[in-house]
Amino acid sequence: MTQRVSSQPSGTGLLVLHSLRCAGFSGRAAVAAVTGLAESDVESELIDLAVAGLVTRTPGDFGGWGLTEAGRTADAERIADELARTGARATVTAAFERFLVLNPELLDLCTAWQMRTADGVMTMNDHTDAAYDARVLDRFTDFHRRADPVCAQLSAGLPRFQRYPVRLTAALARAKGGEREHLTDSTTSYHSVWFQLHEDLLATLGIPRH
Repeated sequence: MTQRVSSQPSGTGLLVLHSLRCAGFSGRAAVAAVTGLAESDVESELIDLAVAGLVTRTPGDFGGWGLTEAGRTADAERIADELARTGARATVTAAFERFLVLNPELLDLCTAWQMRTADGVMTMNDHTDAAYDARVLDRFTDFHRRADPVCAQLSAGLPRFQRYPVRLTAALARAKGGEREHLTDSTTSYHSVWFQLHEDLLATLGIPRH
């Protein structure tokens, strides 16, 4: 019997709270990028969550927002409730299994982008060899093509996962356009978004990270 999956979207409060669970300590703009919400809406939600004692703000040039212990507990409870309410566990679990097959390949690709072997010696990739970088980018493009169905499966189960393919596609496009840091070396890089997706899957399914 096919399990019915609800298309009811996550509330904005949950999206903001959960973004801090997956992305970690973040500024308002970063939370907006993760959630796809307007910065003004993010700020409003963050203030409400702070009043409730679920998030806290660190001021200063390098300040931002982070979860409190109460916020981490509340997020876990809300995510578990969302998964039960939507009936999406089977869909998310199946997608997670496919994700785990792809994950080692992504890590190898990131290493290939950051390092390379010359005369049998592993060295930092200084990105002066355009042909080498092009080959690695081609591998990323192929990987992205194969990862897309996994993201589609997740998005069908829980609409809040729809932001991941958008962000992964944007990161790859920027890297292919010459902004090399968007593969592995920025908070909006392909690797960073993939890592957050991994965190999200673990949190959603209630699996501790080992």
